[in-house]
Amino acid sequence: QMSALDADIAIMNDELSPLETRNLEETLGVKVVDRTMLILDIFAAHARTREGRLQVELAQLQYTLPRLAGEGVSLSRLGGGIGTRGPGEKKIEIDRRRIRRRIFELQQEIDKVAEQRELRRTARRENDVKEVALVGYTNAGKSSLLNALTNAGVRAEDKLFATLDPVTRRVVLPDVGETVFTDTVGFIEKLPHDLVSAFRSTLEEVTRADLLLLVTDASSPNAEG
Repeated sequence: QMSALDADIAIMNDELSPLETRNLEETLGVKVVDRTMLILDIFAAHARTREGRLQVELAQLQYTLPRLAGEGVSLSRLGGGIGTRGPGEKKIEIDRRRIRRRIFELQQEIDKVAEQRELRRTARRENDVKEVALVGYTNAGKSSLLNALTNAGVRAEDKLFATLDPVTRRVVLPDVGETVFTDTVGFIEKLPHDLVSAFRSTLEEVTRADLLLLVTDASSPNAEG
């Protein structure tokens, strides 16, 4: 059926286990990509800042690690006698260790960036600067609103996750004074938990804000909901 459609890839709108992915690829005869992998590919294409790239790499490695572990079972049978390890499993064990070490390094680097952001946040609180976080689904118009409010010049496109890295701009509002607006990564339905944890430091902008400004696409049929 896939060959009749002249398709090279099948994208599933759910997260798949390594076994499910392998079985589907054998059945369909094409590469299978699940929801998480597709979102990660989009994230990787849009990451611009150092923090954004660190978070994307962390999420990709956290996604890859259990899938490497799943392959080790079959490859372990390549060994010779009792007590030996197959060459395939040995390579996977090396890959696992490298990935775990890199995950640790990335988490350390992201924590440092988060500490620097917290210092800036503390300084704003001491100066009584109000913080507003623009939140909403991806492609709802958050970046366009930030540009309109602050002349930020932030990249705004009709694309999913065009904004991945949080962007903060200052503006002076009447009767309020100096205010900081932050454009956050867009929400999406069924966002995998691993991705939420990987972008924890970015999402902290939402939890620390004085005001959450929900941006809704007026053309959406669910806008009133």
